[in-house]
Amino acid sequence: MTRAFYLAPRYLSRGVTAHPLGVHCAAVSRSLTRQRSAVIADDHALLDGLCRAVELGATLLDTADWYGCEHAERLIGRFLRECRDLPLILSSKVGRLQGSAPHSYGDRHIHHQLKQSLENLYADCLDLYFLDSFDFGEGDRYLGPAIDQMVTLRELGLIKSIGMRGPHIGYGASPAEQQARAERFLHLFRLIKPNVVWMRYNALAPAIQLEGEDVFDFTRRHGVGPVLSTPLPHGSLTGAATTDQQPQDPTRPPGISSTGHTAQEREVVASGLQALREHFGDAPDMLLALRWCLRRSDHCVVVVGLADAAQMEETFARLGAPLTDAELAAVEEIYAHIHAGSATARHSKQGARALPTRTRIAAHACRTTDDAKPRATPHPLITEPHVPCQLKGGPCERDRLRLGPMRPGELHEHAKHRCRPDAGSRPDRH
Repeated sequence: MTRAFYLAPRYLSRGVTAHPLGVHCAAVSRSLTRQRSAVIADDHALLDGLCRAVELGATLLDTADWYGCEHAERLIGRFLRECRDLPLILSSKVGRLQGSAPHSYGDRHIHHQLKQSLENLYADCLDLYFLDSFDFGEGDRYLGPAIDQMVTLRELGLIKSIGMRGPHIGYGASPAEQQARAERFLHLFRLIKPNVVWMRYNALAPAIQLEGEDVFDFTRRHGVGPVLSTPLPHGSLTGAATTDQQPQDPTRPPGISSTGHTAQEREVVASGLQALREHFGDAPDMLLALRWCLRRSDHCVVVVGLADAAQMEETFARLGAPLTDAELAAVEEIYAHIHAGSATARHSKQGARALPTRTRIAAHACRTTDDAKPRATPHPLITEPHVPCQLKGGPCERDRLRLGPMRPGELHEHAKHRCRPDAGSRPDRH
């Protein structure tokens, strides 16, 4: 594979081709507790980084309506107002914000959210629009209406390609959980018939098989373009998360890092990274991980997290030549060793450490300092990924649930905010 072919625009779906490296804007956030001056400074730094990434060739800008409670979309919209003539590919997602609708996919909520996203992004059309959740209500009652809405939006020219979330799953998932996720994905895939699939993918992610194939062979056979996110799992493949000198979150059990990996797993990752450095010299771990992802298939696009201009320069300008077949084999062998060693270290733990990361954190948060027994069983709501709510008057009750058991009537108060386990919340906008 030559460098010219390696960095050539890649076909994702009809009418949509993009540079192999895009920009993922999930890190954009706006907190009610932060000073306005700090938010403005961060916005300026991220806008400079976005500008630099586009200058270096990035064409795909990936975001979602719930990233930063819509602040991510608005930040990209500010950039697009100044760069309307650039041939950029816009991608967003729906399915995490419920608002006043009966469900995040209910009624005409998808159409409502798209209209808001287009306004935020200062755009007339989205190139890629993803269904970002596998939750379609009890008995998938909203699945059919959601598919109908997406097809109608495509026919109206408001979106070019229908997308869906991929079969990725957490690092600690058991084989049975991986199989269940694959079956759920395949069931939805056959009904939605997407043009593109968005998924987290990196060397530490579980390798889920789809109809006996890996995700790349599967998507190629079906003519679907994959968009890969999180190629660097929160620093784990760059050495940034392998040290024991990380700040300890007071709500996180001792020995568990911000990536969800134990000390034993981090030791396995550190050993593998050292082997890579011995084989490739001073090549940055970050760029090596990106080159590995890009080399996995020539019909995928990888999106990297938006950062300041200097980090975007590091990522895009120093990417380097594609890995040769021999180098690819060497990297995959070492990554396979890291993955196998991490899995062994993970599954050797019993009890609390065998639970999903959020459950471990929640259980730890319910313990007193002088009593090893939990005060109460954590509510199931806090075992799922959580985006803090940004409602007028401050965070909703659910943010405070993480600190201990619920008091009487608290679940009722929480339900009034319509805050779902896998999404943030905001007042409905009319």
